[in-house]
Amino acid sequence: MKWTIEVDCTPEEVRRIMGLPDLTPIHERYLAKMQEAVENGTVGPEIVGQMMKSWAPMGDAGMDFWRKLLAGGTRPTG
Repeated sequence: MKWTIEVDCTPEEVRRIMGLPDLTPIHERYLAKMQEAVENGTVGPEIVGQMMKSWAPMGDAGMDFWRKLLAGGTRPTG
């Protein structure tokens, strides 16, 4: 027997149900600081690229996987 339950709620409602903190003020401050750094020339494209690599799972290997996937060279299995 298989059951499917569909819950229709906003991300804010899920956050509250799960008891997670509201990080909106921190996120807005971070974005303002990043925008300021970009406008002042402190952050350039090379730094943004390095940040993106650090966010990717498994570093460069993860980025290569996503490049291949988006290029159509690799298909996920599952």
